[in-house]
Amino acid sequence: MQQTLLFFMQGIPETVGVCAFSLALTRVKLRWGVIFSAGLVVTAIMLALRSMPITFGLHTVASILLWTLFIASATKVPPSKSFMAVFTSMGLLALLESSIYEVAVKILNEGVEKLMSNAFLWKLTGLPQAIVMIAMALLISRFRRPLEGMWKI
Repeated sequence: MQQTLLFFMQGIPETVGVCAFSLALTRVKLRWGVIFSAGLVVTAIMLALRSMPITFGLHTVASILLWTLFIASATKVPPSKSFMAVFTSMGLLALLESSIYEVAVKILNEGVEKLMSNAFLWKLTGLPQAIVMIAMALLISRFRRPLEGMWKI
């Protein structure tokens, strides 16, 4: 139960960040209720996929496809542009994740193995990347004005 709560503690902000950043890249107005709801659903699906005995990393591919389908079906963004935005968002997330974990290891003066053994601390160090993604989505939306009428729902 605790692992599930920790997964959602990190997963929801992370998926919200990926969705918001992807939407900002495609100039879709950020509707936080829809973004949060979709983030909750995608996080639950990712938890289910990670719990299954499938190849590690397959949940990332599934996440890219789910976000692409969501953006392409809920907005007027073409699937190809949606895929590129989601792929870019996931790439940024991976870059932020590796950078932030590297900084956390240096600041806490602990090895990665020791950091990973403390589940709460490991998940807590994953929150800054979600905050950065959301902040970047807000900045992009501020400077690249969203187009009107892009939502279908």
